[in-house]
Amino acid sequence: MKLLRRHQSIRRLSYAALAVALLTAAIGIGPAAVDAAASVPPLGTHAKASALIDVESGRILYNKNGEQRLRIASLTKIMTAIVAIENADLSDKVKVSVRAAGKEGSSIYLRAGEEMKLEDMLYGLMLRSGNDAATAIAEHVGGSIEGFVRMMNEKAEWIGLDNTHFMNPSGLDDEGHYSSADDLAKLTAYALHNPTFATIVKTREKKAPNPNESWDYQWSNKNKMLNMYEGADGVKTGYTKLALRCLVSSATRNGQQLAAVTINDRDDWADHRSMLDWGFEHYKLTIVAKQGQPISGYPLAAGRTFRYPLANGEAEQLHSKLSLISSTSTPYALGERGMLQWELGGRTIGVVPVYDAASTRLQWKEKRPLPALDNAASARAGSYSFSATLHAVVRALFGGGA
Repeated sequence: MKLLRRHQSIRRLSYAALAVALLTAAIGIGPAAVDAAASVPPLGTHAKASALIDVESGRILYNKNGEQRLRIASLTKIMTAIVAIENADLSDKVKVSVRAAGKEGSSIYLRAGEEMKLEDMLYGLMLRSGNDAATAIAEHVGGSIEGFVRMMNEKAEWIGLDNTHFMNPSGLDDEGHYSSADDLAKLTAYALHNPTFATIVKTREKKAPNPNESWDYQWSNKNKMLNMYEGADGVKTGYTKLALRCLVSSATRNGQQLAAVTINDRDDWADHRSMLDWGFEHYKLTIVAKQGQPISGYPLAAGRTFRYPLANGEAEQLHSKLSLISSTSTPYALGERGMLQWELGGRTIGVVPVYDAASTRLQWKEKRPLPALDNAASARAGSYSFSATLHAVVRALFGGGA
Protein backbone atom coordinates (compact mmCIF):
# COMPACT_ATOMS: atom_id res chain seq x y z
CA MET A 1 0.00 0.00 0.00
CA LYS A 2 2.73 2.42 1.00
CA LEU A 3 4.81 1.55 -2.06
CA LEU A 4 1.93 2.57 -4.30
CA ARG A 5 2.05 6.04 -2.82
CA ARG A 6 5.24 6.97 -4.63
CA HIS A 7 3.24 7.16 -7.85
CA GLN A 8 0.65 9.45 -6.25
CA SER A 9 2.65 12.58 -5.37
CA ILE A 10 0.54 15.25 -3.71
CA ARG A 11 -2.32 12.81 -4.06
CA ARG A 12 -4.62 14.67 -1.67
CA LEU A 13 -4.76 17.65 -4.04
CA SER A 14 -7.17 17.74 -6.95
CA TYR A 15 -5.68 18.12 -10.44
CA ALA A 16 -6.68 21.77 -10.48
CA ALA A 17 -5.12 22.42 -7.09
CA LEU A 18 -1.99 20.58 -8.15
CA ALA A 19 -1.74 22.72 -11.26
CA VAL A 20 -2.00 25.86 -9.14
CA ALA A 21 0.60 24.52 -6.70
CA LEU A 22 2.99 23.85 -9.55
CA LEU A 23 2.32 27.17 -11.20
CA THR A 24 3.29 28.96 -8.02
CA ALA A 25 6.68 27.35 -8.51
CA ALA A 26 9.75 28.52 -10.33
CA ILE A 27 10.20 29.36 -14.01
CA GLY A 28 13.13 29.87 -16.32
CA ILE A 29 15.87 28.43 -14.13
CA GLY A 30 18.81 26.14 -14.87
CA PRO A 31 20.29 26.56 -18.36
CA ALA A 32 17.57 29.06 -19.27
CA ALA A 33 18.32 31.40 -16.37
CA VAL A 34 18.95 35.00 -17.32
CA ASP A 35 22.52 36.19 -16.82
CA ALA A 36 23.14 38.59 -13.96
CA ALA A 37 22.56 42.18 -14.96
CA ALA A 38 25.66 44.19 -15.73
CA SER A 39 24.57 46.86 -13.24
CA VAL A 40 24.67 44.42 -10.31
CA PRO A 41 27.91 44.40 -8.28
CA PRO A 42 29.78 41.08 -7.97
CA LEU A 43 29.14 38.71 -5.08
CA GLY A 44 31.58 36.25 -3.56
CA THR A 45 31.48 33.51 -0.93
CA HIS A 46 33.95 31.28 0.88
CA ALA A 47 32.07 28.19 -0.31
CA LYS A 48 33.28 25.59 -2.76
CA ALA A 49 29.89 25.99 -4.47
CA SER A 50 26.97 28.33 -3.86
CA ALA A 51 23.70 29.54 -5.36
CA LEU A 52 20.96 32.08 -4.67
CA ILE A 53 17.42 31.69 -6.01
CA ASP A 54 14.24 33.74 -5.99
CA VAL A 55 11.70 31.21 -4.71
CA GLU A 56 8.60 32.49 -6.49
CA SER A 57 10.05 32.98 -9.96
CA GLY A 58 12.81 30.40 -9.71
CA ARG A 59 15.40 32.73 -11.19
CA ILE A 60 18.88 31.81 -10.05
CA LEU A 61 20.32 35.18 -9.18
CA TYR A 62 23.84 34.04 -8.42
CA ASN A 63 25.92 30.90 -8.50
CA LYS A 64 29.49 29.77 -8.09
CA ASN A 65 30.37 26.30 -9.37
CA GLY A 66 26.62 25.83 -9.41
CA GLU A 67 26.61 22.57 -11.41
CA GLN A 68 29.51 20.86 -9.62
CA ARG A 69 28.53 17.53 -8.06
CA LEU A 70 29.48 17.51 -4.39
CA ARG A 71 28.70 15.74 -1.13
CA ILE A 72 25.82 17.57 0.58
CA ALA A 73 25.54 15.99 4.06
CA SER A 74 22.15 16.58 5.72
CA LEU A 75 20.92 18.95 3.04
CA THR A 76 19.75 15.58 1.70
CA LYS A 77 16.92 15.75 4.25
CA ILE A 78 15.20 18.48 2.22
CA MET A 79 14.37 15.78 -0.32
CA THR A 80 13.61 13.24 2.42
CA ALA A 81 11.06 15.60 3.95
CA ILE A 82 9.27 16.62 0.76
CA VAL A 83 9.01 13.03 -0.50
CA ALA A 84 7.53 11.95 2.82
CA ILE A 85 5.10 14.88 2.95
CA GLU A 86 3.85 14.21 -0.57
CA ASN A 87 3.53 10.45 -0.22
CA ALA A 88 2.19 9.75 3.27
CA ASP A 89 -0.37 11.02 5.75
CA LEU A 90 1.10 13.29 8.42
CA SER A 91 -1.05 11.50 11.01
CA ASP A 92 0.56 8.11 10.23
CA LYS A 93 2.19 6.38 13.18
CA VAL A 94 5.81 5.57 12.33
CA LYS A 95 7.29 2.62 14.20
CA VAL A 96 11.02 2.84 14.87
CA SER A 97 13.03 -0.19 13.79
CA VAL A 98 16.24 -1.45 15.39
CA ARG A 99 18.08 -0.22 12.29
CA ALA A 100 16.63 3.28 12.66
CA ALA A 101 17.26 3.52 16.40
CA GLY A 102 20.89 2.54 15.94
CA LYS A 103 21.67 4.86 13.05
CA GLU A 104 24.97 6.67 13.47
CA GLY A 105 25.40 10.44 13.42
CA SER A 106 23.03 13.16 14.58
CA SER A 107 19.99 11.79 16.40
CA ILE A 108 16.75 12.64 18.17
CA TYR A 109 17.31 9.51 20.31
CA LEU A 110 14.42 7.37 19.15
CA ARG A 111 14.11 3.91 20.67
CA ALA A 112 13.43 0.65 18.83
CA GLY A 113 9.71 -0.15 18.93
CA GLU A 114 8.73 3.44 19.69
CA GLU A 115 5.92 4.96 17.65
CA MET A 116 5.70 8.62 16.67
CA LYS A 117 3.37 10.56 14.42
CA LEU A 118 4.99 11.23 11.04
CA GLU A 119 4.40 14.97 11.36
CA ASP A 120 6.32 15.09 14.65
CA MET A 121 9.12 12.95 13.26
CA LEU A 122 9.50 15.37 10.34
CA TYR A 123 10.17 18.14 12.85
CA GLY A 124 12.86 16.00 14.46
CA LEU A 125 14.27 15.37 11.00
CA MET A 126 14.49 18.99 9.94
CA LEU A 127 15.11 20.82 13.23
CA ARG A 128 17.61 18.42 14.81
CA SER A 129 18.72 16.57 11.66
CA GLY A 130 17.94 13.18 13.19
CA ASN A 131 19.44 10.37 11.14
CA ASP A 132 17.33 7.96 13.16
CA ALA A 133 14.24 9.93 12.10
CA ALA A 134 15.38 9.88 8.45
CA THR A 135 15.75 6.10 8.54
CA ALA A 136 12.42 5.52 10.27
CA ILE A 137 10.61 7.82 7.85
CA ALA A 138 12.22 6.13 4.86
CA GLU A 139 11.26 2.66 6.05
CA HIS A 140 7.69 3.75 6.73
CA VAL A 141 7.04 5.68 3.52
CA GLY A 142 9.12 3.60 1.10
CA GLY A 143 8.68 0.20 2.69
CA SER A 144 12.47 -0.03 2.94
CA ILE A 145 15.49 2.25 2.76
CA GLU A 146 16.09 1.10 -0.80
CA GLY A 147 12.49 1.74 -1.79
CA PHE A 148 12.53 5.24 -0.36
CA VAL A 149 15.86 6.14 -1.98
CA ARG A 150 14.32 5.08 -5.29
CA MET A 151 11.48 7.51 -4.61
CA MET A 152 14.00 10.28 -3.86
CA ASN A 153 15.81 9.72 -7.13
CA GLU A 154 12.56 9.52 -9.07
CA LYS A 155 11.51 12.84 -7.55
CA ALA A 156 14.86 14.40 -8.43
CA GLU A 157 14.45 13.28 -12.03
CA TRP A 158 10.81 14.44 -12.07
CA ILE A 159 11.79 17.93 -10.93
CA GLY A 160 14.74 18.02 -13.31
CA LEU A 161 17.74 17.86 -10.96
CA ASP A 162 20.35 16.61 -13.40
CA ASN A 163 23.32 16.77 -11.03
CA THR A 164 21.71 14.95 -8.10
CA HIS A 165 21.72 11.32 -6.99
CA PHE A 166 20.84 9.87 -3.58
CA MET A 167 22.08 6.72 -1.86
CA ASN A 168 20.44 7.23 1.55
CA PRO A 169 17.81 9.44 3.22
CA SER A 170 20.11 11.03 5.83
CA GLY A 171 23.07 12.44 3.90
CA LEU A 172 25.77 10.31 5.47
CA ASP A 173 28.81 10.15 3.19
CA ASP A 174 28.29 7.50 0.54
CA GLU A 175 29.81 7.03 -2.91
CA GLY A 176 27.30 8.09 -5.55
CA HIS A 177 25.44 10.39 -3.15
CA TYR A 178 25.72 13.96 -4.38
CA SER A 179 23.99 17.11 -5.55
CA SER A 180 24.95 20.59 -6.74
CA ALA A 181 24.32 24.10 -5.46
CA ASP A 182 21.98 24.89 -8.38
CA ASP A 183 20.03 21.65 -7.90
CA LEU A 184 19.65 22.28 -4.18
CA ALA A 185 18.39 25.78 -4.92
CA LYS A 186 15.80 24.36 -7.32
CA LEU A 187 14.79 21.63 -4.88
CA THR A 188 14.42 24.17 -2.08
CA ALA A 189 12.27 26.46 -4.24
CA TYR A 190 10.07 23.48 -5.07
CA ALA A 191 9.79 22.35 -1.44
CA LEU A 192 9.06 25.81 -0.04
CA HIS A 193 5.88 25.95 -2.13
CA ASN A 194 4.56 23.13 0.05
CA PRO A 195 2.94 24.78 3.12
CA THR A 196 3.72 21.84 5.43
CA PHE A 197 7.39 21.89 4.52
CA ALA A 198 7.55 25.68 4.81
CA THR A 199 5.97 25.58 8.28
CA ILE A 200 8.34 22.91 9.57
CA VAL A 201 11.58 24.54 8.40
CA LYS A 202 10.77 27.95 9.88
CA THR A 203 9.90 26.52 13.31
CA ARG A 204 12.39 27.47 16.00
CA GLU A 205 11.17 25.24 18.84
CA LYS A 206 9.00 22.12 18.77
CA LYS A 207 7.61 19.77 21.40
CA ALA A 208 6.45 16.23 20.68
CA PRO A 209 5.03 13.47 22.89
CA ASN A 210 7.64 11.10 24.33
CA PRO A 211 6.21 7.64 25.06
CA ASN A 212 9.34 6.60 26.97
CA GLU A 213 9.51 9.38 29.55
CA SER A 214 7.28 11.67 31.59
CA TRP A 215 8.61 14.67 29.68
CA ASP A 216 8.07 15.63 26.04
CA TYR A 217 10.67 15.73 23.34
CA GLN A 218 11.76 19.33 22.85
CA TRP A 219 13.76 20.31 19.80
CA SER A 220 15.40 23.62 18.95
CA ASN A 221 16.29 24.35 15.34
CA LYS A 222 19.99 24.08 14.49
CA ASN A 223 19.59 26.74 11.81
CA LYS A 224 21.03 29.86 13.49
CA MET A 225 19.90 32.03 10.59
CA LEU A 226 16.39 31.97 12.08
CA ASN A 227 17.69 34.05 14.99
CA MET A 228 20.37 36.10 13.30
CA TYR A 229 18.75 37.32 10.06
CA GLU A 230 15.65 39.48 9.69
CA GLY A 231 12.92 37.60 7.85
CA ALA A 232 14.69 34.22 7.97
CA ASP A 233 12.26 31.31 7.53
CA GLY A 234 14.30 28.14 6.77
CA VAL A 235 15.81 25.77 5.75
CA LYS A 236 18.52 23.18 6.74
CA THR A 237 22.05 22.76 8.05
CA GLY A 238 24.45 19.95 7.22
CA TYR A 239 27.88 18.62 8.09
CA THR A 240 30.01 15.51 7.63
CA LYS A 241 33.77 15.10 7.74
CA LEU A 242 33.91 14.85 3.96
CA ALA A 243 31.18 17.30 2.96
CA LEU A 244 32.18 19.82 5.64
CA ARG A 245 29.80 22.70 6.44
CA CYS A 246 26.72 22.91 4.23
CA LEU A 247 23.75 25.23 4.57
CA VAL A 248 20.51 26.17 2.84
CA SER A 249 18.76 29.23 4.25
CA SER A 250 15.72 31.22 3.19
CA ALA A 251 14.27 34.58 4.10
CA THR A 252 11.28 36.70 3.14
CA ARG A 253 11.22 40.49 2.93
CA ASN A 254 8.55 42.72 1.40
CA GLY A 255 6.75 39.68 0.01
CA GLN A 256 9.83 38.27 -1.71
CA GLN A 257 11.43 35.00 -0.63
CA LEU A 258 15.02 34.07 -1.46
CA ALA A 259 16.91 30.86 -0.73
CA ALA A 260 20.70 30.63 -0.46
CA VAL A 261 22.85 27.50 -0.77
CA THR A 262 26.47 26.94 0.23
CA ILE A 263 28.45 23.69 0.11
CA ASN A 264 31.77 23.30 1.93
CA ASP A 265 31.84 26.79 3.44
CA ARG A 266 33.97 27.69 6.44
CA ASP A 267 32.07 30.97 7.00
CA ASP A 268 28.53 30.04 5.99
CA TRP A 269 26.52 32.20 8.41
CA ALA A 270 28.26 35.37 7.21
CA ASP A 271 28.10 34.29 3.57
CA HIS A 272 24.36 33.65 3.77
CA ARG A 273 23.71 37.06 5.29
CA SER A 274 25.70 38.65 2.46
CA MET A 275 24.01 36.58 -0.25
CA LEU A 276 20.49 37.32 0.97
CA ASP A 277 21.22 41.02 1.48
CA TRP A 278 22.68 41.20 -2.03
CA GLY A 279 19.66 39.50 -3.55
CA PHE A 280 17.07 41.62 -1.78
CA GLU A 281 18.95 44.81 -2.65
CA HIS A 282 19.63 44.17 -6.32
CA TYR A 283 16.75 41.96 -7.54
CA LYS A 284 13.37 43.38 -6.65
CA LEU A 285 10.36 41.13 -7.25
CA THR A 286 8.45 43.19 -9.80
CA ILE A 287 4.90 42.82 -11.09
CA VAL A 288 5.27 42.27 -14.83
CA ALA A 289 1.54 41.73 -15.42
CA LYS A 290 -1.51 41.78 -13.17
CA GLN A 291 -4.46 39.45 -13.42
CA GLY A 292 -7.12 41.21 -15.50
CA GLN A 293 -4.66 43.66 -17.05
CA PRO A 294 -5.90 44.60 -20.56
CA ILE A 295 -3.78 43.69 -23.57
CA SER A 296 -3.36 46.70 -25.83
CA GLY A 297 -5.18 46.36 -29.14
CA TYR A 298 -7.12 43.24 -28.18
CA PRO A 299 -10.33 42.57 -26.19
CA LEU A 300 -8.22 40.30 -23.97
CA ALA A 301 -6.68 40.39 -20.51
CA ALA A 302 -3.94 38.56 -18.60
CA GLY A 303 -5.26 35.53 -16.72
CA ARG A 304 -2.62 35.48 -14.01
CA THR A 305 -0.41 37.87 -12.11
CA PHE A 306 3.21 37.37 -13.08
CA ARG A 307 6.09 38.61 -10.92
CA TYR A 308 9.77 38.36 -11.67
CA PRO A 309 12.93 39.60 -9.89
CA LEU A 310 14.52 42.34 -11.95
CA ALA A 311 17.76 44.21 -11.50
CA ASN A 312 18.03 47.92 -12.15
CA GLY A 313 17.46 48.59 -15.86
CA GLU A 314 16.10 45.16 -16.72
CA ALA A 315 12.43 46.22 -16.78
CA GLU A 316 13.17 48.33 -19.86
CA GLN A 317 14.59 45.26 -21.60
CA LEU A 318 11.43 43.15 -21.26
CA HIS A 319 9.64 42.19 -24.46
CA SER A 320 6.21 40.56 -24.71
CA LYS A 321 4.61 38.49 -27.47
CA LEU A 322 0.98 37.43 -27.79
CA SER A 323 0.11 34.05 -29.32
CA LEU A 324 -3.54 33.25 -30.03
CA ILE A 325 -4.98 29.73 -30.20
CA SER A 326 -7.45 28.16 -32.58
CA SER A 327 -11.13 28.70 -31.85
CA THR A 328 -11.64 24.97 -32.49
CA SER A 329 -9.19 23.85 -29.79
CA THR A 330 -10.13 22.41 -26.41
CA PRO A 331 -8.35 25.17 -24.43
CA TYR A 332 -10.40 27.73 -26.38
CA ALA A 333 -13.61 25.94 -25.40
CA LEU A 334 -12.45 26.13 -21.78
CA GLY A 335 -12.08 29.89 -22.03
CA GLU A 336 -8.43 30.38 -22.90
CA ARG A 337 -7.64 32.59 -25.88
CA GLY A 338 -3.88 32.27 -26.02
CA MET A 339 -0.75 33.09 -24.11
CA LEU A 340 1.31 36.17 -23.40
CA GLN A 341 5.01 35.46 -23.34
CA TRP A 342 7.79 37.61 -21.87
CA GLU A 343 11.44 37.60 -22.86
CA LEU A 344 14.49 39.14 -21.23
CA GLY A 345 17.84 39.14 -23.00
CA GLY A 346 16.42 36.90 -25.73
CA ARG A 347 15.24 34.25 -23.26
CA THR A 348 11.70 33.39 -22.28
CA ILE A 349 11.13 34.14 -18.59
CA GLY A 350 7.39 33.60 -18.34
CA VAL A 351 4.08 32.88 -19.99
CA VAL A 352 0.55 33.53 -18.74
CA PRO A 353 -2.81 32.57 -20.29
CA VAL A 354 -5.08 35.25 -21.68
CA TYR A 355 -8.88 35.35 -21.63
CA ASP A 356 -11.64 37.55 -23.00
CA ALA A 357 -11.57 40.79 -21.04
CA ALA A 358 -15.10 40.14 -19.75
CA SER A 359 -14.37 36.55 -18.67
CA THR A 360 -15.42 35.56 -15.18
CA ARG A 361 -12.11 33.69 -14.94
CA LEU A 362 -10.45 37.06 -14.46
CA GLN A 363 -12.50 37.68 -11.32
CA TRP A 364 -10.87 34.84 -9.39
CA LYS A 365 -8.83 36.09 -6.47
CA GLU A 366 -5.29 34.86 -6.23
CA LYS A 367 -3.97 33.97 -2.80
CA ARG A 368 -0.49 34.77 -4.06
CA PRO A 369 0.70 36.30 -7.33
CA LEU A 370 1.51 33.44 -9.66
CA PRO A 371 4.40 33.14 -12.08
CA ALA A 372 3.71 31.59 -15.43
CA LEU A 373 4.39 28.47 -17.39
CA ASP A 374 7.79 28.38 -19.02
CA ASN A 375 7.43 28.42 -22.80
CA ALA A 376 9.52 25.27 -23.09
CA ALA A 377 6.71 23.26 -21.53
CA SER A 378 4.20 24.71 -23.96
CA ALA A 379 6.41 23.95 -26.93
CA ARG A 380 6.88 20.35 -25.87
CA ALA A 381 3.13 19.95 -25.41
CA GLY A 382 2.69 20.54 -29.15
CA SER A 383 -0.24 22.95 -28.87
CA TYR A 384 -0.72 25.44 -26.09
CA SER A 385 -2.78 24.48 -23.06
CA PHE A 386 -2.10 26.15 -19.74
CA SER A 387 -2.81 23.00 -17.74
CA ALA A 388 -1.39 20.36 -20.11
CA THR A 389 1.52 17.98 -19.68
CA LEU A 390 2.11 18.25 -15.95
CA HIS A 391 5.45 16.50 -15.92
CA ALA A 392 6.80 18.64 -18.76
CA VAL A 393 5.70 21.69 -16.79
CA VAL A 394 7.63 20.68 -13.69
CA ARG A 395 10.73 19.82 -15.70
CA ALA A 396 10.58 23.19 -17.41
CA LEU A 397 9.90 25.08 -14.21
CA PHE A 398 12.56 23.47 -12.06
CA GLY A 399 14.99 21.74 -14.37
CA GLY A 400 15.25 24.00 -17.36
CA GLY A 401 14.42 21.27 -19.86
CA ALA A 402 13.20 17.77 -20.40
